[in-house]
Amino acid sequence: MLHITHAEYLEDYRVKITFNDGKIGIADLNCLTGEIFEALKDKRIFSELKVDKELDTIVWPNGADLAPEYLYFQAFKDAPELKDQFKKWGYITD
Repeated sequence: MLHITHAEYLEDYRVKITFNDGKIGIADLNCLTGEIFEALKDKRIFSELKVDKELDTIVWPNGADLAPEYLYFQAFKDAPELKDQFKKWGYITD
């Protein structure tokens, strides 16, 4: 299973994320939509992210969290060697 071991807010909606497979990537999360993510439009609140060791992913004080697989996709979506994995997860369809 994929887990987040470390996350660091960079700027805007970008987060540097370390995964339990050793990969480190930068996810731009400016694409988040939905009621739970509305508060995160405030970059001050967005920057308060932390890694929840029970959920093994990043969370925010308002209760928002994201699946580690989604964060992995956002960090590495341009990596051709991961295309098949992203298809299995349903993040790409072609």
